[in-house]
Amino acid sequence: MAGEKWTKPEAVIFDMDGTLFETDTLLVSVHERLFQTLREEGLYNQPTPPIERLLSCLGMLLEDIWRKVMPDASDAAHRRADELMLRYELEQLEAGEGRLYPQAEEMLRKLKEQGIKLFVASNGLEEYVRGVARYKGIYDLFDGLYSAGEYQTATKVDLVAQLLKDHQIASAWMVGDRSSDVEAGKANGLKVIGCAYASYGRDTELAGADVLIAKLPDIVELLAEA
Repeated sequence: MAGEKWTKPEAVIFDMDGTLFETDTLLVSVHERLFQTLREEGLYNQPTPPIERLLSCLGMLLEDIWRKVMPDASDAAHRRADELMLRYELEQLEAGEGRLYPQAEEMLRKLKEQGIKLFVASNGLEEYVRGVARYKGIYDLFDGLYSAGEYQTATKVDLVAQLLKDHQIASAWMVGDRSSDVEAGKANGLKVIGCAYASYGRDTELAGADVLIAKLPDIVELLAEA
């Protein structure tokens, strides 16, 4: 799959939304509930924006998401949306909604069996990232879950740099579906695997990735070739 020989990494760092977690399977119901509540509270008086607008923003920081999804709304509406988004996401996860991409858990276990350290680096909130991992049964597979919400990083470049420093990782692969993942990997000297199966971003999102994969088990194949 790769045009050049890859070496086995110490670690593989995954984005969460659109990479391991099929986020629209959770967000469709959360999105509708959130805007219904905002209207009931008098913070938003327009129809619910299309869910596609929210999905296209996955991978961004929350403050940037709301600027895109409801640009004319007040700061108070944006802050309340932060609270509602997290609350409703955790409630829906607890209720069993949302699913991982096919074979995500199996792929993670195979990497773990080969001695690879596993991490998540996400621009999401800490409670959300940990919630997905816990409710979907993959929490214990990771050596660390890094989120912009916990570390207060301005970019994913900074978040991945912090992760590498904390765990003294010399070699790693970055796996993600957005341009921020490509940027974070490249800026930190990592090989970047672009997830072409995710439909949330534009085709140009993954320009610059070292290789594109059509499904998560392809990472196991890449590792076998390394």
